[in-house]
Parts: sequence; structure tokens; C-alpha cells
Amino acid sequence: MSNAAPLHRRDQTSSPTAEPTYEADLYAWAMRQAEHLRAGNLGALDLQHLAEEIESVGKSEFGALVSNLAVVLQHMLKWDYQPGKRTRSWALSIDEHRVRVRLILRDNPSLKARVGDAVKDAHELAVRRAARETRLRLDGLPATCPYPLADILDRPFPTDPD
Repeated sequence: MSNAAPLHRRDQTSSPTAEPTYEADLYAWAMRQAEHLRAGNLGALDLQHLAEEIESVGKSEFGALVSNLAVVLQHMLKWDYQPGKRTRSWALSIDEHRVRVRLILRDNPSLKARVGDAVKDAHELAVRRAARETRLRLDGLPATCPYPLADILDRPFPTDPD
């Protein structure tokens, strides 16, 4: 007889009838929580983890806003601080990420109240990215965002620069 553990031993979390746990299988746990909500089985909900995950979704939406604004600002800075190196791809990237910003704000209207915070965070990222890509000095780029929100969202950039 061998002392080795059985190859197909199942623990409690992998049982088809066991309630999946947050720690063991996030996907299965989330699907089961959704089932409980739809069925009105509120007593079966893992409220603490459910609240954390819902909060995380909100933070993720804000993070996506910051991320897309950072790309817009990065290319705007490169455009303005290296006019001799302007490219069509910078203009198209600005355009694409502006669309993403608009979609995020359309789908999450309450984020409009936090756009100023998002621009501040995005500018901090954008300056570092622009400095890395252009070899401009960090202290040669603006410490605070030089662009009003209207410019960030609507300033024209030709897709065929001179």
C-alpha cells in the first residue's frame, strides 16, 4: 500500500454542492453571489466581501478615467514640448483616449465630480511618461496641468501635422 494522497481527492470548496469561498475561487464565488441576489436569498450573501468587490468596481472606473486622461495628457505634452517631432499617431492616440474618457463619463456620470482629481493624478503620470519618451527633463515640464479641461477634451489636433 502506498502512503501517497489520492490523486483526485476533493476538498470542501471544490464540491459541486459546497458554497464557493471568496478566497478559494473568486469567479465561482462572484457567480454564486449573483445567483443569491437574483433569487432574493439575501441571508446567503457574503456581505463583507461583496461590499469590497462593489467598492473595487468603482475604484476601477476611476482608475480607467485616470489612465485614459494620462495618455491624452502625455501626448499633449509631447505635442507642445516637441513640436518638431509631432506624429499622426500622437493625434490619433489623443482622439482615441478622449473617446474612452467620454464613454467612461457617460457610463459613470457621478465621476464628473471627480474629473479634477483624475486630471491631477493623470498629469503626474503623463509628465513622467512624456519625459521618459522624449528625454525632456522632468523639471522642464509643468508641475501642474497646464491645460483646462475643455482643451484636454476638445482641443483640435491635426492627424496630418506639418
